[in-house]
Amino acid sequence: MNKYSIDKLPGDVRLELALKHKNLRKQKGLSQNELAERSGVSLGSLKRFETKGLVSLESLLKLVFVLGRLSDFERVLEPDKNLKHIEKLFDSKKKS
Repeated sequence: MNKYSIDKLPGDVRLELALKHKNLRKQKGLSQNELAERSGVSLGSLKRFETKGLVSLESLLKLVFVLGRLSDFERVLEPDKNLKHIEKLFDSKKKS
């Protein structure tokens, strides 16, 4: 975490995600080799992700697909429901 803020930084989230992934892989009883083979992601990419949190989006989606968690990503970047009402206000002002 940033020492000047209570918010997490992207690097913090990246490393937390990598740790969660590693724990889930182990929970499912898969070795790095097995997951790499099943997902089509290179072993080097998988190791780099689990140690440094660095991975392409495509590879990450392939890995979580094999782990049965692809649906977790369907909610990422969904618009806030509260914003719908704000958008309506802007639309009504444009029409005026």
